[in-house]
Amino acid sequence: MIHRMDNVLIVVDDLDGAVEFFRNIGMELEGRSTLEGDWAGRVIGVPDARQEIAMLRPPAGGCGVELAKFTTPAAIVPEPEDAPANTLGIRRVMFAVDDIDAVVDRLLDDGAALVGELVQFENVYRLCYVRGPENIIVGLAEQLAEQTQEDA
Repeated sequence: MIHRMDNVLIVVDDLDGAVEFFRNIGMELEGRSTLEGDWAGRVIGVPDARQEIAMLRPPAGGCGVELAKFTTPAAIVPEPEDAPANTLGIRRVMFAVDDIDAVVDRLLDDGAALVGELVQFENVYRLCYVRGPENIIVGLAEQLAEQTQEDA
């Protein structure tokens, strides 16, 4: 039996920039730390790994985002670096927000870019994808109306 989803890991090179990006979405920094040692390398399968991590969570709790900057060994850059949405693997994480316009404005002011457009799905959601530092893509969704059981 699964109890919960605890966090999603994103490996970055600019830890401070990535932390600021997620704080601009509305997440709160839970803490920062350094992970190293034999046990850490054995868990992730990378001997002699040393990484600085930051954990962020939504203000109301729930699933977090763990950001990791590897100091040893250096992170490996995927190809292509700015892969499109149809690339195999994890492409984005999605956040439900109260005011999508305000969140997008904060992110764009801080150097992020829309991947496509901010669109409306019927009278239910406004949605967009935003590319931030390290080519991290997040989805943002603002619910416009309560969906009833009949609508589902």
